[in-house]
Amino acid sequence: MSTIRFGSINTGLPPNIVDQLMEAERLPIKAMEDKKGKAEAKQKLVSELETKIGDIRKGLSELSNTRGFTDIKLNSGDVNVLNGTVDPNTYQPGSWNVEVMELPQKAAAVTNGFPDKDKSSIGVGYLRFETPNGRKDVYINKKSSTLDGVMKAINMAKVGVHASIINDRKDPSAPFKLVMSSDETGADKSIEYPRVYMLDGDQDLYFDKKMPAKNGKVKVDGFEFEVSDTTLKDAIPGVTLELKQSSPGKAVNITVKEDMEVVSGKISKFVEGMNSVLSFVQTQNKLDKNTDTTKTLGGDSLIRSVESRLRSLIQTPQYGVQGPINTLNQIGITFNRQGTLDFDQKKFNATLAQNPEAVQKFFVGDGYNTGFVSAVKREVNSLLNPAMGVIGNRSRGLKTTIDQIDQRITNTERQLEKKEQVLRDKFSRLEETMSKIKQQGAGLSGIAAGGGGLPQG
Repeated sequence: MSTIRFGSINTGLPPNIVDQLMEAERLPIKAMEDKKGKAEAKQKLVSELETKIGDIRKGLSELSNTRGFTDIKLNSGDVNVLNGTVDPNTYQPGSWNVEVMELPQKAAAVTNGFPDKDKSSIGVGYLRFETPNGRKDVYINKKSSTLDGVMKAINMAKVGVHASIINDRKDPSAPFKLVMSSDETGADKSIEYPRVYMLDGDQDLYFDKKMPAKNGKVKVDGFEFEVSDTTLKDAIPGVTLELKQSSPGKAVNITVKEDMEVVSGKISKFVEGMNSVLSFVQTQNKLDKNTDTTKTLGGDSLIRSVESRLRSLIQTPQYGVQGPINTLNQIGITFNRQGTLDFDQKKFNATLAQNPEAVQKFFVGDGYNTGFVSAVKREVNSLLNPAMGVIGNRSRGLKTTIDQIDQRITNTERQLEKKEQVLRDKFSRLEETMSKIKQQGAGLSGIAAGGGGLPQG
């Protein structure tokens, strides 16, 4: 844009006459920008509504199959003694008394003491282990002939034994001892204590104490049996027990039942998602004397359509489900006076406890054509369909409006730039013309003032 300026000395016009004229010419652009701002505000609200509707599906994701209603809780009377996990596909609800009489034990051994762990040599040779997988030898050379070197060699060999060094202060002159224990518990995982074949050491290495591997003992409802691992399967249907410590004479009660709180929480999450949309609708529909409806969706056909379709979805019975429950109000979900949903968790939990299969069938149906979850997904997908949904149509319409306004603003700005240049050129030429006229007038005035005139003969 031209930056030419001219004064008012010759023409008598204001020095910013072109700026004033162009400001008036740009009033339509300001009106278009204001209209664009309102369209953008509505587009942002439509996008927010789209996100909230999409979130409804997230609240239903865990209820789309029967497993969504089979959250199981295991309660242990003493988690310090034993705890466990439940397989929802194979569990059986019930209560059991479990007594951990004795934990299964690893094969272990401890050597004689050494004055240090990294200086005294035990010589060169090998340690031979008899394992369930056959004979395993661990070779010791000069570089690994210290207690620390033997420990590292055993651990690197991965023979099913873990080695460590302890500092036993009972014998201050030789406190360092090598401890070995098998990786697994139980008599059938036993590893024989290694035979030591070492030569030329500063001190002989031998095993001072040994403990054999053995099975643990457990009672379930009074029946005693042996176990080889601290992880116990199949003692209770669908339950994996973790034995933490022995507690002979003390029976710990284990109960397995449906976790109503978790299932209720999933329904509550869905209600929250639905209420987020309904609250948004109510907020948009609140009108007062200060409300600028050109920047909100209040009274918009989109809002009316979304509210109407969601209300119909909530209130319409689910036909085709096999069971006595076919409406949400039967499980404690109803509309309140504010236009949102109330969720009576006590009623829901009572209904679920009394007839869990009917609740599942109402929500899940056949997983495709029937069931509340399928109905919600169909409605949400229809609303958000980018090609035909009301949300997509409204969003595209607003984007088209914004793009058209942008194009008109660009075209108008281009025209005004040309017009401003033309005006500045015209006023510049007018200034030059007026300046010449004034100069000519000043010259004539000077001649007259000097007594000049036509010369006399």
